[in-house]
Amino acid sequence: MTDIVEIYTDGACSGNPGPGGWGAIMRWNGHEKELSGGEKDTTNNRMEMMAVIKALEALTKSSQAKLYTDSTYVQKGVTEWMTGWKARGWKGANKKPIKNQDLWLRIDVLVQDHNVEFHWVRGHDGHPDNERADELAVAAIPRG
Repeated sequence: MTDIVEIYTDGACSGNPGPGGWGAIMRWNGHEKELSGGEKDTTNNRMEMMAVIKALEALTKSSQAKLYTDSTYVQKGVTEWMTGWKARGWKGANKKPIKNQDLWLRIDVLVQDHNVEFHWVRGHDGHPDNERADELAVAAIPRG
């Protein structure tokens, strides 16, 4: 039987752009780990992506994971848009470089190391793990 790592991620920003934070909850085989961090000048999308990056980087071996995000940007970026971006040299359909390319490149490498299923969940809709990831993200926003 394959052990599946469950990952819940969220990002938050105070202003967009502005100071932001990210949070992730990881569960595997009865263990739970919470991760969070923040940046002084960022965007909400970048924080959503950093939550995914930091969670996948925390995996110590090639893993099967179910990753839950309330960001359609992240979920669709990985499952629908990334193939086209890569085929066009990381450019959008408009032939211009995609936003957040530095982070998309990191995600691309990480998803090749793991078998990750990306799932979208409605944010701020009472899902306890999404709410907890949001709390971690908000708490990690640098103040002052």
